[in-house]
Amino acid sequence: MDRDALPKKPAELRALVRTGEWDTTTEGLAPGFVQANLAIVPKDLAFDFLLFCQRNSQPCPVLEVLEPGAYEPRETAPGADIRTDVPRYRIYEHGELVDEVTDISDRWQDDFVSFLLGCSFSFESAMLAAGIPLRHLQAGNDVPVYVTNRETTAAGAFSGPLVVSMRPIHHTQVVRAVQTTSRFPGVHGAPVHIGDPREIGITDLDDPQWGARTDVRDGEVPVFWACGVTPQAVALASKPPLMITHAAGHMFLTDLQDAHLAVL
Repeated sequence: MDRDALPKKPAELRALVRTGEWDTTTEGLAPGFVQANLAIVPKDLAFDFLLFCQRNSQPCPVLEVLEPGAYEPRETAPGADIRTDVPRYRIYEHGELVDEVTDISDRWQDDFVSFLLGCSFSFESAMLAAGIPLRHLQAGNDVPVYVTNRETTAAGAFSGPLVVSMRPIHHTQVVRAVQTTSRFPGVHGAPVHIGDPREIGITDLDDPQWGARTDVRDGEVPVFWACGVTPQAVALASKPPLMITHAAGHMFLTDLQDAHLAVL
């Protein structure tokens, strides 16, 4: 299905995802509405993961935590089904990616606790409104994402490296980009690093772990934001018996409006 023909309302887009008519990336969809990262763990790991999110609020800003076994996110998307309404899920077992699927109904357990975490796709609308161009959107690509040498703050069973997304910003607009995104702490907020990628352990900007390569042109500065793919790197590093996430770029579309997460 052509992106230009897609509906704009999150509920209508979720219906297409649920029926399998849309199973690819969600960047740029439902403009003005919050997209969310997803992490699902068994109940016996849920407190540890909640504590991990509390200690690492930039990569893992919590939008909603569902009750054990619940699959309707009543606060962020009433009527939705967390088991079917994400375009692609990744299943990790003991630190190994074992499967990528479009529906986890057959894997669902009554003790699963689902976490919806803010996503930087949501502050991109504000950046565009502020006159800051985003090249990956212009090219129709996913934002490039990298594993860094910065460690998250461990909590219980969970630890691992910080993951970041990168957007090249013209040097005259870097301050504006910081100011704009700082108003959205619920979707990662201000950048965590500006400038030389080697300082955070990224040796090759042309080789992102997720997403698509994006040029950094003359006069531009690479700017890095904490990323909600961090739980996937943590799953690989911490090796929990079972953890389910979204596939990078394949987000859950909520009914929350971006503007409602902005702070003055």
